[in-house]
Amino acid sequence: MDTNETRATAHRVADAARAAILPHFRHAKLSADNKHGDGGFDPVTEADRAAERAMRTVLAEARPLDGVVGEEYGATAGESGLTWVLDPVDGTRAFLSGAPTWGVLIALADASGPIYGLIDQPYIGERFEGGLGHAAMTGPMGARALATLGNRSLSEAILFTTFPELDTPVEAAGFAELARHVRLTRYGLDCYAYALVAAGQIDLVVEAGLAPYDIQAPIAVIEAAGGIVSDWKGGPAHAGGRVIAAAGRTQHDAALEILSRVA
Repeated sequence: MDTNETRATAHRVADAARAAILPHFRHAKLSADNKHGDGGFDPVTEADRAAERAMRTVLAEARPLDGVVGEEYGATAGESGLTWVLDPVDGTRAFLSGAPTWGVLIALADASGPIYGLIDQPYIGERFEGGLGHAAMTGPMGARALATLGNRSLSEAILFTTFPELDTPVEAAGFAELARHVRLTRYGLDCYAYALVAAGQIDLVVEAGLAPYDIQAPIAVIEAAGGIVSDWKGGPAHAGGRVIAAAGRTQHDAALEILSRVA
């Protein structure tokens, strides 16, 4: 695999998604369909669908032998042993609200899990990438390397999750117990919180009920920056479900000790 070509393709995919999404953001006539069948609200918009179509078009031209898995259009088999895992708008609820904390997630995975990831925030203009020998971001303030905070105690830690209730009441109780031990707890950033772990701003992101396309790009970016991502039992997290993303081993193991009682 040509790593330079692979990274260039990922950036082309992200550029295509930006172009498809931004005309819809903060548009007064944007509407959403509800994918949730039991009374909840799981929105999808034309921005989600248009972005994934644009991303798949780039990959079909540049990497026709690779597989593709996307949130909106499912799986397309490949022959190379590599699969692109796409979330065209991670944080559609934030998108609908006009909050710029949603992002585009692009991962490249082999049989063992993600080997490269990219988290893009089109409106802010920040892009975080990790894997294949790189851990860097670009944005309005220029380019710089990514590095996590490293080891800190829970009493110093900043903790994030998107939904304080998580996926179930039991998981919410586990998170609440962890939150009692940290310095600061904040909510609602979707994939942007994972980018902040990689950028050295926060210590922990803890979530549950994730799909593979929600977490594979963040895994690659955070691990390339020196962090740790696992499930609540300490195992691999690339299949989704319950996830701990940590800036260092100290934070990870302390959070795992608390959350593994739930798991």
